[in-house]
Amino acid sequence: MARALVNEPKILLADEPTGNLDDENKSLILNILAEANCRGTTIIVASHDLRLVASSNRRALMLEQGELHEVHDEQR
Repeated sequence: MARALVNEPKILLADEPTGNLDDENKSLILNILAEANCRGTTIIVASHDLRLVASSNRRALMLEQGELHEVHDEQR
């Protein structure tokens, strides 16, 4: 994570950045990503963790059978 963020990229793609982590470490990673976003980095996270998506309060897209669908607040 540090290597990905050290040069302050414009876009960061994180594939399952919280996979296999306990809740405390998930929170740490999400806070790091949120801070990077506040500094101007666009963060794209791919995750199977629907709780993570629901708790993010960010724009969410779902890939279903090869098609992207926007997830609305009532779907979270």
